[in-house]
Amino acid sequence: MVNTVVAFPKIENAKSVRNLLVRGGYDVSAVCQSGAQALAAADRLGSGIIVCGYRFPDMVYDELYENVRPSFEMLLVASARIIEEGTADGVIKVAMPLKAHELIDSFEMIADSIARRKRKKRMMPAARSDADRKLIEDAKALLIARNHMTEEEAHRYLQKSSMDSGTNLVETAQMLLALMGM
Repeated sequence: MVNTVVAFPKIENAKSVRNLLVRGGYDVSAVCQSGAQALAAADRLGSGIIVCGYRFPDMVYDELYENVRPSFEMLLVASARIIEEGTADGVIKVAMPLKAHELIDSFEMIADSIARRKRKKRMMPAARSDADRKLIEDAKALLIARNHMTEEEAHRYLQKSSMDSGTNLVETAQMLLALMGM
């Protein structure tokens, strides 16, 4: 589920957009009337999407975009004239008059993009420190020397032991070195 902040200078507009998103099956975490409120909500939430208008009492959308966390995407709802004049890079735009399906489709596109990035980030293996790599290499070297294994066999042995014991590879290497008296 993606965190959503809806920010428009007129509360009626903000509530209308919130209702469109809720009818589309999305939760809205915050409804704001100023850029400062939207920034505070974004800081509290950490990541998500800001759906907003062009101008607030305290700033315009590009100031909001520059000051919000990089983990937030922005969906700008503005007049066709404003959109044609050009907007900040990375901002997705929907022209007024607003059509519900265009708003929902654009929002879904951003939400899917965020979900893909999160999945990709989770799938990446964690980077090991030099000390952790040295522990693993020392454990493999010990297995190679004492059990006459190849480097690949020693690595597979550590991996299998790690899975069987429910510990990570570094902890398994530490346990092996401790058991062997190294």
